[in-house]
Amino acid sequence: MAGNLLVAVGVIVAATVAIWKGSEWLEAASERLAAYYGLPEVVQGAIIVAVGSSFPELATVVVAALGGSMPLGVGAIVGSAIFNVLVIPAVAGITTDDDIEANRTLVYKEAQFYMLAVSVLLITFALAVIYYPGEATLSGAVTRPLAAIPLALYGLYVFIQYQDTADYESDGSEAADVAVGRQWLFLLAGLAVILVAVENLVHSVSVIGEAVGADEFLLGVTILAGATSLPDTLVSVRAARQNRGVTSLANVLGSNTFDLLVAIPMGVFIVGAWTVDFEMAVPMFGVLTLATILLFTALRTELSLSTAESYGLLAAYVTFVAWVVAETVGAVTGVLPSG
Repeated sequence: MAGNLLVAVGVIVAATVAIWKGSEWLEAASERLAAYYGLPEVVQGAIIVAVGSSFPELATVVVAALGGSMPLGVGAIVGSAIFNVLVIPAVAGITTDDDIEANRTLVYKEAQFYMLAVSVLLITFALAVIYYPGEATLSGAVTRPLAAIPLALYGLYVFIQYQDTADYESDGSEAADVAVGRQWLFLLAGLAVILVAVENLVHSVSVIGEAVGADEFLLGVTILAGATSLPDTLVSVRAARQNRGVTSLANVLGSNTFDLLVAIPMGVFIVGAWTVDFEMAVPMFGVLTLATILLFTALRTELSLSTAESYGLLAAYVTFVAWVVAETVGAVTGVLPSG
């Protein structure tokens, strides 16, 4: 068993590196293509770059769903969302000399629409418990019609971003040196590498879960979430160090909006229906909501993220991980279900 665990850990490390490399190709191509097509900075971060850097999470849900481990994929999405709003802005803020600048569009449109995304997904889960109750208490089946609700909201999000793009006039200076065909090849190569890496990553995490008897959802919230969020972290840090604070922060919020409204519903469409444990989901979404409020408050103060605020966000994530570990080993009880 120890040998299998070591192999699984080795595969996780290798897969994480491969995801990082594939995402680097994917994100670089996405940024250059966005510049070539003349998209505004906030749309580049919230749609183009965000979807590109969120592809590992989407691939995780798809691979997990096809392998019959949907809770693992959903746990990765929720854990990644918490990681994104706490750790990524924190690391970006700590590794840069100046405060990360935001703007009112980012704070009042992106952050608030993301909060709406969290609410709609939680409402979708609640509707599953009410109309399609499962055998266990506070469980219900999220069906394809219910999964269409968050997808429809993402359609509205894209429409809003389209309106912003229609009002934007690019000077075309960034598009002059972009080799469009080459960038599309890099984008496709990045997608292929990520798919292969994620398949091995999900399998290895499942092996570890079976060996130690850990809950799939909690493994997704911790191990898978951290591995798949690495590309988002690198994108946001790089943008922040280039004094593109809006793109850095918009990538975080746009990635989470995509993950919650698209990635999870896509998994449901693949498997047909997924039984959600509301007792497990509500505490995690409560943490996600609190984490988003912390980020929103930090960004609203002087429309920037200071180094002190960055350390505060990082401390909040460390507290969250400590809570999950304590619940898992039974050191504290009363929040997560014991089963």
